[in-house]
Amino acid sequence: MPPVLILEFVALAALWGSSFLFMRLGATDFGIVATAGLRVGLAALFMLPAFLVPGVWTDFRRRMGPILFVGLLNSGIPFMLFAFAVLHIPTGLTSILNATVPLTGAVVAWVWLKERPGASRMLGLAIGFAGVCLLVIGKSGLSGLAASSSPLALLAMGACLLATVCYGLAASFTKKHLGGLHPLATASGSQIGAALALTLPTMVFWPSQPAGATAWWAVIAVALLCTAIAYVIFFRIIEKAGPSKALTVTFLVPVFAMSYGAVFLDERITAWMVGCGLVIVCGTALSTGLVRVGWLERRAA
Repeated sequence: MPPVLILEFVALAALWGSSFLFMRLGATDFGIVATAGLRVGLAALFMLPAFLVPGVWTDFRRRMGPILFVGLLNSGIPFMLFAFAVLHIPTGLTSILNATVPLTGAVVAWVWLKERPGASRMLGLAIGFAGVCLLVIGKSGLSGLAASSSPLALLAMGACLLATVCYGLAASFTKKHLGGLHPLATASGSQIGAALALTLPTMVFWPSQPAGATAWWAVIAVALLCTAIAYVIFFRIIEKAGPSKALTVTFLVPVFAMSYGAVFLDERITAWMVGCGLVIVCGTALSTGLVRVGWLERRAA
């Protein structure tokens, strides 16, 4: 990877890692729905100039319906789920669960698109989901919470996993219905779709008390930095290095997220969280085909 691309890769991981911190700061004042609604609404405004790029507006207009719908799956619903999660579990733990996106994406593609994974990928799925189970049921993984068996904490972890399923569904839907479109048409249009879907709920659940300056800056940052700018960087990496290498950014995001949580929110990073995170990363590397077990592939052939 060229040095410039490596810098973009690290920058993307740092931006996406900070999204959990910003969502926590925003959701504390704005609440779950308004935080998600502001995030996609502001991101949609920030990304409007993308329609000036040749071909973007044409592709968006040609497949407007599916693009708007995928925004609900890929942004609207997951952002609400994560906004709920960060209020009840550490942001670092939330980011580790988010790292299972490639795992759930592989399962959805297997079931929906009939893309049956090979032997190495099957092993990776098993290892990855084992890591998730250990993380969820291990009491040490919940240290730092008010109570290790808190129903809200378990519900928050379930919300994270449901969000990853939404991402997996969005990826398969995009592959099946939005192939060949300019990536900026999908990225920009999807944020508009999510914003339209969350406009009314945001108005209904708008906080009765005025939000503080910290919360406002947090939602602006998560919209501009972690959504609009991050999407542009992500698609640049896909264009230059391919989707497989771009996907590996998932491995680095929890490192930044846990660091931000420890520094700014005094969150505790436990050995159990780190260990389960490593198991999930190993499983993800296998399930996405980034790493293969040669003898297992030959035996299955």
